[in-house]
Amino acid sequence: MLLTLMVFSLRFPSMPGDLSEALKEATKEVHEQAESTEFMKNFQRGQVSLQEFKMVMASLYYIYSALEEEIECNKDHPAYIPVYFPAELHRTTALQEDLEYFYGPLWREEISCPESTQKYVNRLHYVGQHEPELLVAHAYTRYLGDLSGGQVLKKIAQKALHLPSTGEGLEFFTFEGVSNATKFKQLYRSRMNSIEMDPATKKRVLEEAKRAFLLNVQVFEELQRFVSQSHENGHPAQQKPELRTRGTSGAHEH
Repeated sequence: MLLTLMVFSLRFPSMPGDLSEALKEATKEVHEQAESTEFMKNFQRGQVSLQEFKMVMASLYYIYSALEEEIECNKDHPAYIPVYFPAELHRTTALQEDLEYFYGPLWREEISCPESTQKYVNRLHYVGQHEPELLVAHAYTRYLGDLSGGQVLKKIAQKALHLPSTGEGLEFFTFEGVSNATKFKQLYRSRMNSIEMDPATKKRVLEEAKRAFLLNVQVFEELQRFVSQSHENGHPAQQKPELRTRGTSGAHEH
């Protein structure tokens, strides 16, 4: 135990005691890295086409389907019970509605899972099945981001793509069960801080959160490659080329 504490102190020398603050501090650098990807910088400038936006939403559908499948399987785990808010946070149904809006009723036949997204999905399934105490890291990375910067991206997409002011195509960004995002995030962080966790587990959660951000970076970088290739070829980005078979099956990555 003493050795574990010493290693933890060396890796995170001034890490706050609260898990939420420790996560924020530990992921600061990779968070900035994710926001600085070419794809995200273009998105923030409003430089996103409808096809590119549809590709993003399809990737998010695979990611959230995997995340929320594992959350449901582990909702009674001591390390997740305090932050289990399905009615307020879960996004899979909203993404299904958005994809139906963009692709029509046969949307499942139109989308594909890029390799980087599949890697993210595999990691979520691995964590859920083998290290469920780390799920909180992925939930923190995704949901608190959706309630923060995601709301800015919603306005950008609505304006850039001329989407209806009534919200069609943007259900993913709409949290009907959250009346006040600031207060809810405070509640969520408080619940996170109530999770009992020894130093070794806390260290693994912090590492997993950084890994989650890096997985997001890889998704953005691959999307940008699709966009760049389509521009070089002189036609809009397409969903199908160089993508893996639809679905989220596959060997789980350790």
